Amino acid sequence: MSLRSQLLKGILEGCILAIINQQTVYGYELSVKLQQFGLTDVSEGSIYPILLRLQKEKLIEGTLKESPSGPKRKYYHLTKEGQEALKEFIIQWDSVKIPVDNILEKGGN
Repeated sequence: MSLRSQLLKGILEGCILAIINQQTVYGYELSVKLQQFGLTDVSEGSIYPILLRLQKEKLIEGTLKESPSGPKRKYYHLTKEGQEALKEFIIQWDSVKIPVDNILEKGGN
């Protein structure tokens, strides 16, 4: 497993919560949005297990809706617990990101 894959594994859940917080999305749409943000190596196959886990943890809920083409799609939205989890992720991310950025920018001097 590459270093990038290992890093992504730890933060993908927070990224998914953040996207779902912005708008309700279905699985494939979520995959496309992650790719649009530059996470091109995140496969659909890795997203669905996370969505299932987030549902089990009651951080997101899925609602089946008609699709303009094909079968119904499950659209996901954050629960109140999911909104709290996203806030906590942002706090934890900043507590790691800021010092790492500082080290990378100033550590070599």
